[in-house]
Amino acid sequence: MQLVRTEDQELLAKTAADFVAEHSPLSRVRTLRDARDPIGYSPDLWRQMAELGWVGIPFPEELGGAGMGLSELAVVMEELGRVLAPEPFLSSVLLGGGAVMLAGTDEQKKAWIPEVAGGRTQLTLAWQEPGSRHHLQRVATRAEKEGGGYRLVGEKIQVLDGTSADALVVTARVSGADDDPAGIGLFLVRRDAPGLVAERQWRVDSRACARLELRDVRVAEEDVLGEPGAALPVLEEVVDRATVGLCAEMLGGLSEAFDRTLAYLKVREQFGVPIGSFQALKHRAARMFVERELSRSAVMAAAAAMDQGNPEARKLVSLAKARCSDAFVLIGNEAIQMHGGIGMTDEHDIGFFLKRARAAEMTFGDAAAHRDRWARLSGY
Repeated sequence: MQLVRTEDQELLAKTAADFVAEHSPLSRVRTLRDARDPIGYSPDLWRQMAELGWVGIPFPEELGGAGMGLSELAVVMEELGRVLAPEPFLSSVLLGGGAVMLAGTDEQKKAWIPEVAGGRTQLTLAWQEPGSRHHLQRVATRAEKEGGGYRLVGEKIQVLDGTSADALVVTARVSGADDDPAGIGLFLVRRDAPGLVAERQWRVDSRACARLELRDVRVAEEDVLGEPGAALPVLEEVVDRATVGLCAEMLGGLSEAFDRTLAYLKVREQFGVPIGSFQALKHRAARMFVERELSRSAVMAAAAAMDQGNPEARKLVSLAKARCSDAFVLIGNEAIQMHGGIGMTDEHDIGFFLKRARAAEMTFGDAAAHRDRWARLSGY
């Protein structure tokens, strides 16, 4: 596996870097946070990203996409991660859109994917529940057959962009116990569906999420994705792909935090010399550099493996998530420490990276969960 970018990927990275430098400074995150923005991102900027073709990168050309791979999307998400851009690539493109692509009928794909790829419609995936932790098969929400469709009853938590999405792909159990791998279905629910109650919440990194209550929400037969009761393999694939996208975003964030810290070490003076000349800080900076490079290799390997259908892909996804979770938290902590007193203040931007690191660490499973998964997949 060749862990270097192609010429086209380098061009895409340059375009993305130039765009975010002009349109998405880090100060935008502070502005959205302080305003308690109800959406949590910029719809205008999202439409511009769609016009550039980024939103449609993983979707087929015949459905309005670019027909590219996860490796190309990761290039864009890395640059967005550098500025902590909150646009809904994870929720709409990889989670909601990904579920429709993998489980939907031709009619469902034609109805939803061109709208998602064009930035006109946002989807998301609602799968986490109280007590489910990182286990995808733990689904207590029930889908009871009723007439020509289903009736959904249950609760979902930590639904990314759950109050701004036009529709949600909801996991619900059609049969079996709450932790049974079989019996899980995927259901498309419009945001304005009667009985759907969404509570807007803010994560520690100021990203938008929601708590959902499904109070006898009716879903028509044509809004069922795939075969009811056999959704777990699809769900695992969708979350794995989203995990790679998140890792790419984390790579961008930890890289930017490292670069900012390195620059500060060169200008901050103590005892008449730059603090970067102190051997102890040189050693710590060297470790941060190594962690960044290891993370980059892991992310590129995972993205390539998913694109190629490599049988080792699931293991590589867990390797990348464990690696990026540890590295981002380490570099976020070190960045605060090396910035000293100003790093502890809200007025300084470096703290945003640690907050993002902490939230991203827990999303789709923390480092411990993915090390355990890697071990199980390896036969230990």
